[in-house]
Amino acid sequence: MIGMGGHQPRGKFAIVTGACSGMGYRYACKLASEGYDIIAVSNRKKEIEEAAGKISSSYGVKAVHLCMDLSEKDSAERLYGFCTENGICPEVIVNNAGIFSHSDLEDSGMPFIDTIMDLHMETPTRIMFYFAPYMARNRGGHILNMSSLAGYISFPGIAMYCSTKSYLMKLSKALWYEFEKYGVSVTAVCPGAVATDLYGLPPRYQKLGIRLGIIARPEKVVDKALKAMFRRKRVVVPYGAMNRFFGFLINSLPPVAVKRAYGLLKPLRKAAGK
Repeated sequence: MIGMGGHQPRGKFAIVTGACSGMGYRYACKLASEGYDIIAVSNRKKEIEEAAGKISSSYGVKAVHLCMDLSEKDSAERLYGFCTENGICPEVIVNNAGIFSHSDLEDSGMPFIDTIMDLHMETPTRIMFYFAPYMARNRGGHILNMSSLAGYISFPGIAMYCSTKSYLMKLSKALWYEFEKYGVSVTAVCPGAVATDLYGLPPRYQKLGIRLGIIARPEKVVDKALKAMFRRKRVVVPYGAMNRFFGFLINSLPPVAVKRAYGLLKPLRKAAGK
């Protein structure tokens, strides 16, 4: 963890978790371009230091890097403690940190199961518990939770991902009502596939997916997500028509079709080492 280095907080801070790459880095850059000082959080020390440096030099804002493993039980409390000790009350929190894996539950291993539940469920819940009242005492703010279109479906092989993202989406929708009285909005973002390295898809396939319109560009997802957040919307499904249709289609499949699709995909995952 790093201190403020003598910087006097301006009162316009944004916390972004998982900020060293992918969607998190783009959220941090976009918010920095809007004049927010950034608290960039990741468990990858070198990468988060480099990301914070680039953000600071590119946008002329203060970018504080915190090397923190958000799967640890006390991480939300430590993040809250860092902010209160330094007189920082964020106006924006982006709960973006997460992981993904194609694997059956029995093949996942308890370390993975614990980590995905902590990153997608426990730590975002604790962050909101600590920060929402704190933000309320300082003129309110916005919390953005990165859920997924997968939160609308149930599919074998990605059961943990679907289930934890469903929890985060449903929690966000409920807390939108609870935190409204504090002047704090909560927005769940539920994209489909996005062209990042989260899914382990090679760049050439990411580009092909973008051309076919089945994979979204991350910067466009970030723009739509932040616009929805600042408008205090409960849920946003970027590029909604196609994504909602896909979710409806998956949920409408009869069990025999799901079993057939799962049976076809499983050997492909094994061949790819997933």
